[in-house]
Amino acid sequence: MPKTKENKKIVVVNQAANYLTIGLCNAFAQRVETVELITGSIHVQGEELDPSIGVSNINKWVERPAYKKLLSYLWACVQIYGLLLFRYRKYEVFFISLPPMAYLMSVALPNRCSMLIWDVYPDIFKVTGMEESHPIYRIWAKLNRVAFRRAYKLFTIGGKMKTLLSQYVEPERIRVTPIWSIFQSNGKVEKEDNPFVEKHGLIDRFVVQYSGNIGLTHNVEVMVQLAELMKNHEEILFQIIGRGPRVPHLKSLVEDKALPNCQFLPFQSDEMFPYSLSAADVGVVILDEATSKGSVPSKSYNLMSYGIPALYVASDDSELHDYATKYNHARCVPHDKLEEAVNFILALKEDKQLHEKYAQNAQRASKNYRRSNADKIVAQYLSSDA
Repeated sequence: MPKTKENKKIVVVNQAANYLTIGLCNAFAQRVETVELITGSIHVQGEELDPSIGVSNINKWVERPAYKKLLSYLWACVQIYGLLLFRYRKYEVFFISLPPMAYLMSVALPNRCSMLIWDVYPDIFKVTGMEESHPIYRIWAKLNRVAFRRAYKLFTIGGKMKTLLSQYVEPERIRVTPIWSIFQSNGKVEKEDNPFVEKHGLIDRFVVQYSGNIGLTHNVEVMVQLAELMKNHEEILFQIIGRGPRVPHLKSLVEDKALPNCQFLPFQSDEMFPYSLSAADVGVVILDEATSKGSVPSKSYNLMSYGIPALYVASDDSELHDYATKYNHARCVPHDKLEEAVNFILALKEDKQLHEKYAQNAQRASKNYRRSNADKIVAQYLSSDA
């Protein structure tokens, strides 16, 4: 690490700062004289924000209903634009995540702007049925071409996402650096010592777990379909942990189908999360077919870190499919071939050696998704190459 910091001023923008934002800000703070953060909330999970980093507060992100979420995005954009135009006009700007349209401000800002793309818009709107001919889609796509062309540095987190972004900018402009897990080591708690397992009576159950947001792009109905296909295997429990607009619909489906092997739980506290994750025998990550190229859920890396075999329900052209093929720690199946998922779950349940093989492969894969990836992003940002 350099002994002296570079004489730069960087402001990172993310309306909802989590461990990834904190890690990136801290990595910048180790290399740059002045680092600031514009955010509506800071969710600390393990790593604390360096006290030298100044924070400018904007409105918080609202998850639902949809119209309030949109209003929270738009008001945040107004606040961010004002801060960048006046308080931070001499700063270099690094956009991340939320609001999803915030980086488009770079088209009208005098600042040197860079961005880290986690989800590719407007492509992700296809999950709602939006066509490429829709005015919002066309305008966003045109602004992407301008924003990405003007960007100082452009980062994304996977090869498939780079391919998707290449429709807007030359691929050689795009740098690929994966994100990382909340957990930097395997802290998995065995079932017999796990208070979450004891509380929910899971000691004799084989737990197939989905844990995360239950929104438009996640298609968690797959868990209900799997539970229905495997309803005669009483020892296998399909556990859905999280919140989102689809939860009432999913619960209604389970009731209508009278499925005793499906359990719903709310998001767990940060303190309980390591225990709830540890309870999973198989972790499930689901991406809608229309957005498989444009997103990689962070839960994928948490499962790897804890050595939990994964079932990816996504298309063959997704980043998740490439992970499963590369590391052999997971099985990736498309939505229309859930019988393959059933066979995979049964194989892992019946063959402990096979389960252990996938678990060890997951642990090995996790070494590629450590906090040091934040340092790599900063090193590439500060490098002199264009």
